[in-house]
Amino acid sequence: MAPKKSDRIEFLRALRQLHRARYVYTVGTLLWAASVAWTGRQAPGSRQMWVSALLLTVFAGLLITAAVSLRRLAARSPYQPAHHAASHKTSHPRRAHA
Repeated sequence: MAPKKSDRIEFLRALRQLHRARYVYTVGTLLWAASVAWTGRQAPGSRQMWVSALLLTVFAGLLITAAVSLRRLAARSPYQPAHHAASHKTSHPRRAHA
């Protein structure tokens, strides 16, 4: 049975949302990494540094989860064309045996 058009729309919407989430988590991870570096330099071992490190860990975990989900969803896509193996034909013509 062929997938419905509404299924395709929902699938594409989910892909777009995951791409956006991955972008937001990437930016968050970079910002919290900068915050950890900054506070670690200004006040090593302070509460601010540890909170920044915790939030960096949270955003990195969310980024990894979004990336894995996006990869799995894209791999299961029934809407992408199938990839077929290359032909195994030889490049030289066959000769009849006597």
